[in-house]
Amino acid sequence: MPVLVASDLDRTLIYSAAALALTMPDARAPRLLCVEVHEARPLSFMTETSAQLLTDLGDRAVFVPTTTRTRKQYQRINLPGPEPKYAICANGGHLLVDGVTDQDWHASVQARLADECAPLAEVEEYLAKMADPFWLRKQRVAEDLFAYLVVERELLPEEWVKELAVWAENRGWTVSLQGRKVYAVPKPLTKSAAVREVARRTGAELTLAAGDSLLDADLLLVADRGWRPGHGELADADWTAPAVTALPERGVLAGERILREFLKSS
Repeated sequence: MPVLVASDLDRTLIYSAAALALTMPDARAPRLLCVEVHEARPLSFMTETSAQLLTDLGDRAVFVPTTTRTRKQYQRINLPGPEPKYAICANGGHLLVDGVTDQDWHASVQARLADECAPLAEVEEYLAKMADPFWLRKQRVAEDLFAYLVVERELLPEEWVKELAVWAENRGWTVSLQGRKVYAVPKPLTKSAAVREVARRTGAELTLAAGDSLLDADLLLVADRGWRPGHGELADADWTAPAVTALPERGVLAGERILREFLKSS
């Protein structure tokens, strides 16, 4: 039976320049491969060793990139190795099969959101009213499924995020702070639901997963084995679960370690 490997991308397998955490002497820094270019600028990286590990993994398991990114943001990433047959975007809102949205899956997600939580428009309006221009840089909607703010992190009051989380909780939404982005995501919109669907389609009996943020917690819990790096929301909260291993590595070297763990377990 195939092994299914579902992994978050940003700050799990791929890293912006700011997130690399190259704390070693320059001469000992790993060689890096650029895997994303945006507006003619290099944006995301992994080590060359990670690139080879991911190629090996793609030959051995069903590798499923599992991201909160929109489809457009995901499709500008150029990962090494075989092209994944399945990819999960928009936090589970879109299941891509050979690069194309599965419309039946998307319709089922939309129906759940309509039944179980407050509408996106209500959340958009609240964010626009409550966000302070002093620290707000952008307000965006992703795929007509969820909303996020781009903020100046050092100016953002911690209490504001906590109060937003309480407001959202009462309406069936969840809040996550990742780097310079504050996400507001409907609770039924989960990576884990989409991963279970891919497992069903592929017949996988073993699921491995990795992620760094609160939006990855459900993904890690649905997996048979999971890993989280030593950075990110989950590490900051000291979050763990019986089948989840908390790794000490931080930054781009954590991505390398995660890939080694995937290969050892598959």
